[in-house]
Amino acid sequence: MTAVPTVAAFFDPATHTVSYVVSDPHTGQAAIIDPVLDFTAHNARTATRSADLLLAHLADKELELAWILETHAHADHLSAAHYLRERTGAPVVIGAQIVDVQSIFAKLFETDDVVPDGNQFDRLVAEGDRLPLGELEFRVLHTPGHTPACVSYLIGDAAFVGDTLFMPDYGTARCDFPGGSAATLYGSIRKLLALPPETQIFVGHDYLPAGRSDFAWKSTVAEQHRANVHVHDGVSEADFVAMRQARDATLEAPQLILPSLQVNIRAGQLPPPSNGGQRYLKLPLNAI
Repeated sequence: MTAVPTVAAFFDPATHTVSYVVSDPHTGQAAIIDPVLDFTAHNARTATRSADLLLAHLADKELELAWILETHAHADHLSAAHYLRERTGAPVVIGAQIVDVQSIFAKLFETDDVVPDGNQFDRLVAEGDRLPLGELEFRVLHTPGHTPACVSYLIGDAAFVGDTLFMPDYGTARCDFPGGSAATLYGSIRKLLALPPETQIFVGHDYLPAGRSDFAWKSTVAEQHRANVHVHDGVSEADFVAMRQARDATLEAPQLILPSLQVNIRAGQLPPPSNGGQRYLKLPLNAI
């Protein structure tokens, strides 16, 4: 029988992001996946309310944090990974292709402090890598397409897929960021859908499509096969690529893409202070 982790989900309505605390029920070892650092764009203020909810959950359930896992460098929210690392000592993990993302955006933001070698993170992972969690373990699946660095984390009967798949009635993630590819995403999705049909799929966002009244973030491989509006069984790669490219051409950039990427390529750290002691996020004009 497949081992079953305990999963607690935390939904951030400001960014439609779902963060997870995943734990081994036998040992209390836990991992946090895709934590959010609160940010209000109109006054450029950060806060830690969302991350503090995760810490409170760990304390309430008497869990020991072993890992902080990022599925990719997010363009829609700032990561709280560094904040959590400072308070728990847990290492921050991301896919090894983060170096490609850093290369692109370090140039855009002229971030002299960011060497594109992934050193801001504690561990870079690739396809097939394993991360122990008590009596369980995460297995890493490289699932690029949305970005080149996207990974999914498989543990027991659960797969945490970030932005590779969404709920069946919403579909799939955009592929028009630098290094993204609809054809590559199709291959990554087929990899996930090759998992056992009862595997639970935990997604990174939910945007509440028309016809549904409640936010949701869990489906199964079988449900995705049958009902995903973009990539259900019978949708060819050519059909998917044509649909995805046409849809992406209509999308605006995410509202927080510029602040998010500056922080997230630094593993959740804010940019270093200026000579006067103030930290700044840059807004490159007419650049995206």
